[in-house]
Amino acid sequence: MHNVQAAREPQPAPLDPAKIDECVTRAVIDLSAGYGGVMISLGNRLGLYKAMAGAGPLSSREIARRAGCAERYVREWLNAQVAGGYVLFHAISGTYELTPEQAFVLADEDSPAFIPNGWSTVASMWSDETKAVEAFRTGKGIAWGDHDGRLFCGVAAFYRNAYRGSLVQEWLPALEGVVEKLKAGAVVADIGCGHGHSTTLMAESFPASRFYGFDTHSGSIAEAERIAATAGVAERARFATARADDYPGTGYALICFFDCLHDMGDPLSAARHAAQALAPDGTVMLVEPFANDRVEDNISPVARLYYSASTTICCAHAISEGGHLVLGAQAGEARLADVFRKAGFTRFRRAAETPFNLVLEARL
Repeated sequence: MHNVQAAREPQPAPLDPAKIDECVTRAVIDLSAGYGGVMISLGNRLGLYKAMAGAGPLSSREIARRAGCAERYVREWLNAQVAGGYVLFHAISGTYELTPEQAFVLADEDSPAFIPNGWSTVASMWSDETKAVEAFRTGKGIAWGDHDGRLFCGVAAFYRNAYRGSLVQEWLPALEGVVEKLKAGAVVADIGCGHGHSTTLMAESFPASRFYGFDTHSGSIAEAERIAATAGVAERARFATARADDYPGTGYALICFFDCLHDMGDPLSAARHAAQALAPDGTVMLVEPFANDRVEDNISPVARLYYSASTTICCAHAISEGGHLVLGAQAGEARLADVFRKAGFTRFRRAAETPFNLVLEARL
């Protein structure tokens, strides 16, 4: 009888070797990328990319001499770069070359495509893995300031160049009448300003206006003040520690949220406070990670990057602030529009977009 019952039990479907290979290949590519990220970070910190930029083909010994590093380490690092497609190798001469395009991404710190500092965020996520495990098991949050310090530098550096390449040139002009107000002289609030790169960029471009950056992280505010002072705009770019729903001032012509609203535990309260602080004809500029409204439409390397960071950073911080509405970094335009509609805004539109960001305009 037992044998009859066993015979009737459903048998598992045979595994598809091709699908196994596909999954293994994907995992090995990801593992290789993880290793490669360490190499990119080392190349940046040691000045290896800069030593190669614009120099044409060089031997490993010459690159090591230029960067002040040990040749044998540099040679192995270079071979890893060649294997990953980040450096050219000339077999006949045994030399290595960083092309102008590769230098634009890996050596030029002011380039909008400069990527090495982004690996600091990944390093912080690994460092905080134990905290993430505990958060998953308990449902508790992880406040922004409780993360590994490389997170703050990594995020600030990653967004700094994107803002430098697009904010003044493209995003602000896409808003209705905002540039004219800034040229004439206006008061601007930059909420969740972090290291204040966005605040400082605007202050540099519009000397007639005054800019106020607010953030809950005191360490970031101190760095923002240093950056503004170095840029020579400390008199018109001021910073203070404050929450998104209690910062001081009214009559702001422009209130900005740069890649931060989705991190907040109560984004609706932040939007309502903006409605109260805004001038009657003022504008909210909401810059958020690019996302479509449906999960099935967010299948891409960029979406994966944002969902992953959102899991351990964005959602974790929102939960630490009470988690009234945990939007996550892939909220999408429809959910963001709903937040501002409930806060009393009557106009909401997509003003611009990039592969990494949505630029949204809200008005009362």
